Amino acid sequence: MSAKVWFSSEITAESVVRLYKAVGKELGGRVAVKLHSGEKGNQNFIGPELWKPVIELVGGTVTECNTAYSGERNTTDKHMRLMKDHGWSDNFKVDILDAEGPDLVLDLPKGRRIKKNYVGKSLSGYDSMLVLSHFKGHPMGGFGGALKQISIGVASSYGKAYIHGSGDPSKLWTGDHDSFLDSMADAASSVVDFFDGKLVYINVMKNMSVDCDCCAVAEDPCMADIGILASDDPVALDKACIDLVYASSDPGKPHLIERIESRNGLRTVNSAAELGVGSLDYELINID
Repeated sequence: MSAKVWFSSEITAESVVRLYKAVGKELGGRVAVKLHSGEKGNQNFIGPELWKPVIELVGGTVTECNTAYSGERNTTDKHMRLMKDHGWSDNFKVDILDAEGPDLVLDLPKGRRIKKNYVGKSLSGYDSMLVLSHFKGHPMGGFGGALKQISIGVASSYGKAYIHGSGDPSKLWTGDHDSFLDSMADAASSVVDFFDGKLVYINVMKNMSVDCDCCAVAEDPCMADIGILASDDPVALDKACIDLVYASSDPGKPHLIERIESRNGLRTVNSAAELGVGSLDYELINID
């Protein structure tokens, strides 16, 4: 059975709300809103303005985790200062999930590369999750979307290194690349299981650079904005975004496609589908 992915070419806060409602899954209880805070100096990240109405609609708390590398987000104190500088804490309740240890450990008995996922301890205080992702390229993953947001994004600082090293944090930057991509899929599956499917995912295809929002020095966007997509299936959602890039007539798309293909980015999507995280088959529904 194919998944449903809703699409709008209109990139506005109102469209985000319409797409969330189109998915038809009400997020209950205490709602974690997972998004990217944006590294200091990055010019491409999606700020609070686009997300504010939907976060207020679900009554959510903005959640993030510290990074495993140096920068302005690798300690809770620095991360919280950045959250204020970028407008997050001025508009929403903010929770750095791994501010206090020990990490919450999610078991992965069916994991292909890792058998445990180390996530921020505070995740245990939430009942559902709204996943707000900026779809763009990524220096290691090829692209970043919903699957990256619930894997590397939800992982603690230690957990990020654990995923990158496929179970060996000391191999943060030196582990086998395809194993890292599979480990992201493993980690994503544990978060989906933790929330028992009570997640809604929204990807915005805007400011599409080959670089991630984690880069303090990032390339400018290489192709024109496409729109916003939403689903309750992260595999279908990321696949739909990739398909829209390939189908685009924009002359800048080869640069982004080269980044995705040179990092074997589709492997994460395919691996997640094989784990049962979601479906590669989808129906794209235009709500414009």
